[in-house]
Amino acid sequence: MMQVAKNVWPLGVLAVLAVAVADARGDCGASSHASGKGAMDIVDTAAAAGDFNTLVTAVKAAGLVDTLKSAGPFTVFAPTDEAFAKLPKGTVESLLANPDKLRAILKYHVVPGRVVAADVVKLTSAKTVLGQTVAIDSTDGVRVGKARVIKTDIETSNGVIHVIDTVLLPKNDLIETARAAGSFTTLLAALDAAGLTDALRAEGPFTVFAPTDAAFAKLPAGTVDALLKDIPKLKSILTYHVVNGKVLAQDVVNLHEARTLQGQEVSIDASNGVRINDANVVQTDVMSDNGVIHVIDSVLLPPSGHQANAG
Repeated sequence: MMQVAKNVWPLGVLAVLAVAVADARGDCGASSHASGKGAMDIVDTAAAAGDFNTLVTAVKAAGLVDTLKSAGPFTVFAPTDEAFAKLPKGTVESLLANPDKLRAILKYHVVPGRVVAADVVKLTSAKTVLGQTVAIDSTDGVRVGKARVIKTDIETSNGVIHVIDTVLLPKNDLIETARAAGSFTTLLAALDAAGLTDALRAEGPFTVFAPTDAAFAKLPAGTVDALLKDIPKLKSILTYHVVNGKVLAQDVVNLHEARTLQGQEVSIDASNGVRINDANVVQTDVMSDNGVIHVIDSVLLPPSGHQANAG
């Protein structure tokens, strides 16, 4: 019986290089600010610095101002205006017009907690607020993902800012692939409610038969709201849409059934188009870094009396 892969993430907050370590290694460029909380919060500190105008504009457009003004604490890897200018022409404007995608990118720059700077040399990755991990490499300077840390420990009242020279872009995992598509809002909300988002960010690979928003809208009135209040049942239904491994369309058509992560099998009929149980596959092979999505037009409902195996 298949189990959803357990997603083991670093639980500690991200630590970046303290000025003493930077001086010893000669790798972080500018010196850090003095330790201790600053008088202003993260947003106001960034706005006052004068080097983060694009970042502040993006935070406002993504609706994250209140979050980054809250108690936190947070650690923010803040791209400068020059970092945003390195993106391909039109990228910033496109992101400002797409708040969901912009929000995901910005959350990939934030780690929970106030950083203890000197611990960076002990870490190779850390979990961001987005839910994905970001790589840390201090073998040649300090890099977070593909960005170089150029200034550390700008203290604020609710966290700390570390300045980076490149915008970090999240991995194209199943969750971000679905988010970018724009037609899986209900599915993503359900995965969050069921606590399965991190599982589908794991290495996998997984195959997801993904119902569109229109598919969820076909359920009887009140069904989605009721499921969001019945987490075990919701988890069972959602894991019934996931198969272990990357099963491409050319493989699906050769199958008659597939065992899901929920533990039960779905039937597959390729005699006239492709159907998964009673759902039509309307788009195939939407690729992600950790699997593949096949889009379906109806929500799959498992036979009653079987709970999900996923934790």
